[in-house]
Amino acid sequence: MKWKSRGLSGVLFLLGMVLTISCTSPTVQNEAPTVRLGFSAWPGWFPWQVAQEQNLFTTKNVQVDLKWFDSYLDSINALTAQQLDANSQTLNDTISAVAGGADQVIVLVNDNSTGNDKIIAREGINTIADLKGKKVAAEEGTVDHFLLLLGMEKAGLKPEDITFVPLETGQAATAFVGGQVDAVGVFAPFTTQALKRPGSKELFSSKDFPGAISDHLVFTRTFVNEHPEQVQATVDAWFATLKSMETNPTEAMAIMAKRANVTVDEYKQYADGTRIFTVQENVVAFQPGNDMSSLPFAAERISAFLVQAGLAKTKPDLSKLFDDRFVKAHAAQALRPGSSPLVTSHVRPRPFPAHS
Repeated sequence: MKWKSRGLSGVLFLLGMVLTISCTSPTVQNEAPTVRLGFSAWPGWFPWQVAQEQNLFTTKNVQVDLKWFDSYLDSINALTAQQLDANSQTLNDTISAVAGGADQVIVLVNDNSTGNDKIIAREGINTIADLKGKKVAAEEGTVDHFLLLLGMEKAGLKPEDITFVPLETGQAATAFVGGQVDAVGVFAPFTTQALKRPGSKELFSSKDFPGAISDHLVFTRTFVNEHPEQVQATVDAWFATLKSMETNPTEAMAIMAKRANVTVDEYKQYADGTRIFTVQENVVAFQPGNDMSSLPFAAERISAFLVQAGLAKTKPDLSKLFDDRFVKAHAAQALRPGSSPLVTSHVRPRPFPAHS
């Protein structure tokens, strides 16, 4: 199975296609449209499969055409071309799309990567400084490329201090295991593949840069403007899914492992590397702040970084990127008398230990 590559390219070309290709299906007037929702292989997005198999979209009165993508890049391009109404994608990639001219809105935080994105090095490379002059592979423009540059910046290295080898994530892991490069930036499950190289080790990970890699539910602005009720229902279905996962962890784990095409035991290995956000954490994350836990702050830093690294031509307008009314409405509804209680823990099927 081909897993997702968390990166973005071809956006400008697809934006041009949008002008000439109609990608929406006709609907009966006043009939609620089906939400075309894309997702791909990342632990924080597998709960969408649980929502579908447990009919949780239906319980929230929303029809969802859940579309699986073997290639994450394809899902990003599909949203940019408006072949999807919503997609599961990172903050970095959404900012890149907006910088390229797309009009997209982040309405929900699914999770933060807390270790499932890693920079892995061969034997003999023990510090980030040791990467100087070495060949390092990652998918160009992806969050793992971003993570690599963040780590190098912290260690006082410049991008030109390494020989960067741009490869699709799966190919990058294969090249590393085959000894073609000295280090690699990959995400789970390719981390497991890369670490099979004898003597290899994790140099650093997203755990060392809290908030640097966040994953989201992203809608086109057109859909948000025209069908806010369906956006709300989709957000409500997400939180209903988290409650179900907390109540029925064994069933949820089996569904997600099957979608990931791994065993339950293998899937458990990725648990600590992804922090699923609660309702309360969502509300807080959308607020202004002065560190990476604040989405507006993180977006500004990522935007500036993408321009500096040459991954975006200009800094995009971020003033309308975030729309927190849907998570706020869900939080308010959950607090009303007679409503189900809010999910208050970091939802993960047992027996995973809680995050500290």
